[in-house]
Amino acid sequence: MSVSALSLGAAALGLATTSLVAPTTAAIAQQALPTPEAWFGHRMGTDGFLEPYDKMVSYYRQLEKSSNRIKVVEIGKSTEGRPYLAMYISSPENLARLEEYRQMNLKLADPRGVPQAELDRIVREGKPVIAQSYDLHSTEIGSSLTAVEFTYNMVSKTDAATMNVLNNVILVMLPSINPDGHEYVQQYYMKYKGTSFEGGPVPYLYQKYVGHDNNRDAFMMNLSESKALGKLLFVDWKPEAYIDHHQMGSYGPRIVIPPYADPIRPDADPLVWREEQWFGAEMAANMDAAKLPGAIGNAIYSGWGHFGFHWITPFHNTAGMLDESASANIASPLYIHPDQIADTGNQRNVPDNRPQMNMPDPWKGGWWRPRDIVERQLVTSWSVVDMAARNREMLLRNAILKAQRQTDRGAAGEVKAFILDINQHDPLTVTKLANSLIEQGVDVYRAPAQFVQENRVYPAGTYVVPMNQPNMGLIRYLLGRTFFPDDLYARTRDGTPIRPYDMSTDTQNEFMGVEATPTGIAVTANMEKLTGPVTPRGTVAAGGTYLLDGALNDSFHATNLALKQGATVRRVERASGNAKAGDFIVTGLSQQAAQSIATTTGVNFAAGDSTAGAGAIAMKMPRIGMLKRWRGGNIDEGWTRLLFETYEFPYNSVMDAEIKAGNLIKKYDVIVLPSDSVGMMTGEGGGRAGGGGLGGGGNDAFPPEFRSGFGEEGIKALDDFVKAGGRIVTFGEAGNLAIEKFRLPVRNVVAGLPTKQFWSPGSTLNINVANDTPLGYGMPNKALAIYTQECQVYEAIPSMHNERVDVIASYAQKDILRSGWLLGEDIIVGKAAAVAVQHGRGDVVMLGFRAQHRSQAHGTYKLVFDAIYDMPMRNKGSFGAAPGAASGS
Repeated sequence: MSVSALSLGAAALGLATTSLVAPTTAAIAQQALPTPEAWFGHRMGTDGFLEPYDKMVSYYRQLEKSSNRIKVVEIGKSTEGRPYLAMYISSPENLARLEEYRQMNLKLADPRGVPQAELDRIVREGKPVIAQSYDLHSTEIGSSLTAVEFTYNMVSKTDAATMNVLNNVILVMLPSINPDGHEYVQQYYMKYKGTSFEGGPVPYLYQKYVGHDNNRDAFMMNLSESKALGKLLFVDWKPEAYIDHHQMGSYGPRIVIPPYADPIRPDADPLVWREEQWFGAEMAANMDAAKLPGAIGNAIYSGWGHFGFHWITPFHNTAGMLDESASANIASPLYIHPDQIADTGNQRNVPDNRPQMNMPDPWKGGWWRPRDIVERQLVTSWSVVDMAARNREMLLRNAILKAQRQTDRGAAGEVKAFILDINQHDPLTVTKLANSLIEQGVDVYRAPAQFVQENRVYPAGTYVVPMNQPNMGLIRYLLGRTFFPDDLYARTRDGTPIRPYDMSTDTQNEFMGVEATPTGIAVTANMEKLTGPVTPRGTVAAGGTYLLDGALNDSFHATNLALKQGATVRRVERASGNAKAGDFIVTGLSQQAAQSIATTTGVNFAAGDSTAGAGAIAMKMPRIGMLKRWRGGNIDEGWTRLLFETYEFPYNSVMDAEIKAGNLIKKYDVIVLPSDSVGMMTGEGGGRAGGGGLGGGGNDAFPPEFRSGFGEEGIKALDDFVKAGGRIVTFGEAGNLAIEKFRLPVRNVVAGLPTKQFWSPGSTLNINVANDTPLGYGMPNKALAIYTQECQVYEAIPSMHNERVDVIASYAQKDILRSGWLLGEDIIVGKAAAVAVQHGRGDVVMLGFRAQHRSQAHGTYKLVFDAIYDMPMRNKGSFGAAPGAASGS
């Protein structure tokens, strides 16, 4: 057992206060620091207490004023404008040289071109950088309390182990990486404390847009919080180790610690996974030394997970980890019977609650309190920095080895580079992909002139991403075709698939609809290395009649801006002149206004020729309503709001009362139903939380003002809306409402199928798109759909009016899987991925897959935009008319 493990019952863990060494003069000064108890009025983790975020920020700033061991830096703002903090904790001498150590660490993370003597010097003199983040998922509130106490411990304690950490490690503390969510949960909990709703589920998303999905944004970085954290981890510091502190369900082990369970993603350097085992073993020994039962490693969470921050960092050569503590009732205690702990369900490597090699000391049950969470996370927080301090040089040397070996693997691998041809269907989205890679710290090059590679001519402006760089493994998964391993780790004993956590692929280029061409020969053409993101600036032609390319997602953004400025916009329905079907004709906009929009969006305002306006239909700003509910909120709804706001589609959030009031056709052209179960929308029964909602429980789990469900009144109102000429757009399983309640003549062919028969947990599937029709305008005829397990596949039910069902997109006839995991391909061959179904004078557009998935599915955004734009362009009742037959409305 390590030296630190023997002393962990003392000051190092914060579980006792006896100092291990005599205080120095400097240490006496440290004792003037305000304790958490003095500042907040209670011990961290005391039942029934949560503190507002601004009070925590004030505490951290007071510690900075009182101590020379901590530097508090605001590295950004949250989505709603709260300060987003990084706290650097180390010895005063190290903090004085912080920038110097940062530059040293960057050389270790990318040693290319650095002399060996310089690397050896950095290993001797450098300091491992350890990043720890807290409070990401805000109902997992315990970690925010841990951050307070652990920070105080690190700036106040004077024992030998703490002083060794301060002298030999640079600790980067991120005390809340979701400040807005912390406020939502804290305010709700304290408001209902002492009522029957104390500690119950929070009724709304605990991040403005995405709630729990904020940890799914590490590779796309749509959120301001993700951008700040990504810049720190991937560009500015590139730490040797990173751990994100979480909570999980209440009825399994008390805390899951590293390492991950199998399967792991290949192509990370093996040292990453070994380091995680190493840190996890230290945590386990320390947990048992401190008599904190119920810690388990190598369990539940596999090493192949979504590319959230703790799962993507291993591919940045950082030992990326998480811990997952069992949850209490937010900040209230929960009593758990021993037999309830044994009910672990279908979890990796947790057969029951008896002693086992990865959990020799199970927890026996009883009261589980917030303080229990804090004490265990204090152990994990301490263990990482203590282990790093005692093995400083080894960690630094490993950083070099990982970077060098990954670079060598990239050079020797079958794929030498990925090429992003700029002349693709949507060139602006190609650049967005390149920029996203740059924000990940990936080396991206751009061709200043045309070049030839493997007998293919690539134009100037093409991007090249070589594999011979430290982030080789990351590039492989973001740009390379990926198959989830269907092996013994992926199924239970009876052959039932175990769901990946939570996507079986995160191939970014496929999500974005961008071709990334692998080349087996190193690119030797002249290339310019990009030092920062590329900002396309659209051009504006003379003449005043502008043509916008309908193949560009950003043309919809430009069109929305033009409509807001009073321009006349028409959409081309028949190719004529230099315009193709789906393009936009804009007039009535000054050249100055056009240039402003072109600069904002990157879209070129080309000159429309004299025949470009033929076969075009007038557009107007769509009136959009989108269903929003309580009961935990709907993550799919939040992502859709973010998408609409990014592209400046105006919308209203529509809740139950407005729907039940009826006469919706007077207010809206289109009503959007994000992916959700029928029960959650209508309030019928308990209702499973669809759309990624985590509310849990039925309506009675929430105060009356936060109960949801529009019931039969709402169903009738929505039915009347469509029959009167409106359009409803459904995503994923929301299609069930239209099928079941409107009795549409379609069925979901995969409904109710066992997972051993049909299974596609977060995959990209090949689809064919009817891009010669208004609901497919601007799309390529072949595309990729992001299919998650709650998605749907359609076929028309034979009837007298089969013409009332239009197929917008259908699955390929063979080889449907592009990346991920698919069982039962034969069931969906040729079946519809998206349909439009006439219903009265209006229609229902059913997008069965995740066409707007997490604001990552750039490749299918236009199917969403077309469904929104198409309806306001047409006279009501013109469904099924030939292109161009309907006049502008």
